[in-house]
Amino acid sequence: MPNVARLFPAAEGDKAAQGQAEDVIDQAAETRQEAVRIAEALLFAATEPLDDAEIGRHMAAGVDVRSVLEELREHYTGRGVNLARVAKRWYFRTAPDLGWLLSRDQQDQKKLSKAALETLAIVAYHQPVTRAEIEDIRGVTISRGTIDVLMETGWVRLRGRRKAPGRPVTYGTTESFLLHFGLENITDLPGLDELKSAGLFDGRLPKGFGVPSPSDDPELREDEDPLEGDLFDDLPLGEEGEPVAAIFDDAPVEAESAAPEGPAAAAVLASEPAMVEAEAEAEDGQGASQPDDVAEGEPEDEVGDEAEAGRDRQTD
Repeated sequence: MPNVARLFPAAEGDKAAQGQAEDVIDQAAETRQEAVRIAEALLFAATEPLDDAEIGRHMAAGVDVRSVLEELREHYTGRGVNLARVAKRWYFRTAPDLGWLLSRDQQDQKKLSKAALETLAIVAYHQPVTRAEIEDIRGVTISRGTIDVLMETGWVRLRGRRKAPGRPVTYGTTESFLLHFGLENITDLPGLDELKSAGLFDGRLPKGFGVPSPSDDPELREDEDPLEGDLFDDLPLGEEGEPVAAIFDDAPVEAESAAPEGPAAAAVLASEPAMVEAEAEAEDGQGASQPDDVAEGEPEDEVGDEAEAGRDRQTD
């Protein structure tokens, strides 16, 4: 219990003032304890990690949310459930040494290829980075499927367009990347010292090469432009929701121009039977056509008899 006389020196000897000071202190302690309980309840029921602002919205004004959460994290230290902070968000998770209790058999997940892992590392450390820059760092050309796989996992996202010839797309990591790898900030990625201690780096760097300082700031940089929408995003939609190319509304349609009206149309229609007959003659070969007196449905043997009789008369 703090010295009440020090808090209220002018009220020394005044029992009423001392009692009032004690009530203020007790009320502050109750408010803080209530804030700890509120934070615990919110985090326990949350389906996803919560940030300081979301938690503080349910507490009394003037409460130091960060200190409350740190107190709650200290309270759960060494217990079966720990309070962790990842990507600037808080959530409860099973203690690492007890994870085996909750393990279960499941289908093996498909592992990322070596090219995908290298590409992911380059994006994480060098973001925002373009496809050409990734290829320049790796020294080899990457397939489009490699970046597509990383985007399907939700670890890599499109940021914007680089203010350069061709305006290439820039890539960066997502919050899911931090959650999956247990990083509070992108700056928690291992540096040279961590890589050396883990035996992943021998300490020899090429001349002029250094480890960059990664940044996943969502704000676009000065050399980036926002991504434009799709070509047909701003066009009106048809009856079934398909975009209508309004820019072509005033252009003549070729199908319509091929079907003239008036006298020209009559001339075209009049010439169609002749065209059909000419095509039929070409199919029969040598321009030969069937006799006009062969009616539809007449037996073929009669036609053959007439043709044979004609040949006999020519012979006589």
